[in-house]
Amino acid sequence: MDKKRVLFVCVHNSARSQMAEAYLNALAGDRFEAHSAGLEPGTLNPLAVEVMKGAGLDISGNATKSVFEIFKRGELFAYVITVCDAEAAQRCPIFPGITTTLHWSFPDPAAFEGSWEERVARTRAVRDAVKGRIEGFIREVDSGKKPALDAAK
Repeated sequence: MDKKRVLFVCVHNSARSQMAEAYLNALAGDRFEAHSAGLEPGTLNPLAVEVMKGAGLDISGNATKSVFEIFKRGELFAYVITVCDAEAAQRCPIFPGITTTLHWSFPDPAAFEGSWEERVARTRAVRDAVKGRIEGFIREVDSGKKPALDAAK
């Protein structure tokens, strides 16, 4: 059985898309091949590294990647899932082939304010929401259902 290729996209590829990639590969790597990229790749967010470590997943060695470089290489994906706000999601390129594009909006840990502990707690909540959405996505795809276009549905 061929693995379904999934690309998670957010603005900087520093937190949300990295979390989604790590969870999908960890929870269903036998059926999915997850990747992530950003519209404006930045540096890995230490908050994301911290909360993923707390979940037993080490993303500290990950590099941020450009969605436009992936697009230019002509890579094909069964699903392209944006995990940023709707405005940023509209800037994503349209990938060739038979691709289902989904939008899951999660708060950006880079915008969190407060003490380190407060920002970690908020990022942990994002991590847990991402994991829950990934688990739902896996169930939907495995059951043959078409995944909801928006996490709110």
